[in-house]
Amino acid sequence: MNDSPRDAPVRGETRAQLLTAARDCLLQEGYARFSTRRVADLAGAPLSQIAYYFGSKQGLVLALLEAENRRLLQRQAATFAEPMPLAARWERACDHLEEDLASGYVRVLQEMIAAGWSNPEVAAAVRANLQGWYHLLTGLAEEAGQRFGGLGPFTAAEVAALVGTAFLGTEALILLGHEGDTVPARQALRRVATLLRAIEGAP
Repeated sequence: MNDSPRDAPVRGETRAQLLTAARDCLLQEGYARFSTRRVADLAGAPLSQIAYYFGSKQGLVLALLEAENRRLLQRQAATFAEPMPLAARWERACDHLEEDLASGYVRVLQEMIAAGWSNPEVAAAVRANLQGWYHLLTGLAEEAGQRFGGLGPFTAAEVAALVGTAFLGTEALILLGHEGDTVPARQALRRVATLLRAIEGAP
C-alpha cells in the first residue's frame, strides 16, 4: 500500500465500520445467509473493501469473532482479577453471559462453532479463541484448589473443561429456545453460586 500516514485513521474507521456491519448482518441473517454485499451496503463501503481488509467472507467473520473475543476476554480477566469470593465471581460470569447474549457475541460464537464442524479453518480459529477462555478458567480453578486444599479427583484443566462446557451448552440451549422448567440451564448455572457460597463459608 502507498497510503500516507494520515490515511491510517480513515482505513481504521472503514475496517471498524465493516466489522460492525458484519456483526449486525450475522445477527439478523445467520452465517448460512450472511452476505458480504449486504455488509458493504450497511457499512457504506465498496464491496472491494471487504477483500482488501479481510480477504473473504470467512476472513471477515473470523476477524469479527477474534475482535469480540479479545475484548470480552480482557473484560473477564479484569473482573476475575478483582478480590472477591468465588461465588461472586461466578455470579459475575453469569451476568456477563446475559450481556453477551444481548450484545450478539454468543450468537456469533455459536454460529462459528457450527460452521467449524464442516470447515477445518473455521474450526481452528474457533478453537484458538476458546483456548483463551479455558486458560483463564484453568487459572481460576488452580486458585480455588489452593484455597480449598484441592479439587477432589479433578485437575484444574478438567474443572475448566466442565465449567466452560456448561456455559457453552447453556448458550446453545438458550439460542435454540430450549429452556424453561424442563431444561432450566440458565437457572442451574446461577445456582452454582449458592453451592460455592456454602463451600466458601464452611470451616
